[in-house]
Amino acid sequence: MGIRLGDNQYGKAEVRLVHVDRSTAVHRIKDVSVTSQLRGDLEAVHTVGDNSTCLPTDTQKNTVYAKAREWGGVGAVEDFALRLARHFVDEHPYVHGARQEVHEYSWDRIATPGGPHDHAFTRRGGETRTTVVTKDGDREWVVSGFEGLTVLKTTGSEFRGYPKTRYTTLPETGDRVLATDVTARWRYTRTGLPFDELYASVRAACLEAFADTHSLALQQTLYAMGEAVLERRPEIAEIRFSMPNNHHILVDLEPFGLDNPNEVFFAADRPYGRIEAAVERDDAPDPGQAWRAVPGFV
Repeated sequence: MGIRLGDNQYGKAEVRLVHVDRSTAVHRIKDVSVTSQLRGDLEAVHTVGDNSTCLPTDTQKNTVYAKAREWGGVGAVEDFALRLARHFVDEHPYVHGARQEVHEYSWDRIATPGGPHDHAFTRRGGETRTTVVTKDGDREWVVSGFEGLTVLKTTGSEFRGYPKTRYTTLPETGDRVLATDVTARWRYTRTGLPFDELYASVRAACLEAFADTHSLALQQTLYAMGEAVLERRPEIAEIRFSMPNNHHILVDLEPFGLDNPNEVFFAADRPYGRIEAAVERDDAPDPGQAWRAVPGFV
């Protein structure tokens, strides 16, 4: 029986970097977490412990900090990840591929009587911007997205007409609260794009579709969100979603002699339904390695 080394990569995970742009009196913050992983001539380090082609993970960490200074900041996280991937592959002949994953955490200026403060901030909720750049030789792929975007609508949602079995207890409803935490990832057709503008446009399209779609099922809402993104942005080949159905259960107030006209709910945190799907263009370019090591998606 033969034994061999399979697919592999290595690197430094979750390098926390905060860059402060002090070029004007109004400071700007870029707060990110970078995970750098490399692929290449690594069989010997695995099989016999030969480290001659193993760029230390500590070096990868230090490169993230140094390049943030050399390049004058982070900029769009997609561009930062692409530049890191190109650096590792182009500068080290034993590195053939790179995967750079960046999460960005948003900060808002604190409001004061005189307007937004120049250098005081508050962290914005749980929403996080993400990107995963994969480079294999000369080929490059960019998958961006967000996670933790919590949305809710108090009406305009129903769920009925589903199969009934002897285990079904869920009553049909023509008016329910629809709530979810949206995780989305989308694949760009190419690099060299205005990534900050695209991110804002995709986020806005998702929110508008969620709000305006009369939902017959969370699946339908998910598809409408993806459809809106692809119709608005030809630069995107496909978008994938993972969306829990955050159930809001109408509380029975009859034991207390009270009615409940769809006003008082119990917000259950578990168990929950989870809906996942991809919305794609028919003519989308081949994904190649774009989704490699992007866990949690169909």
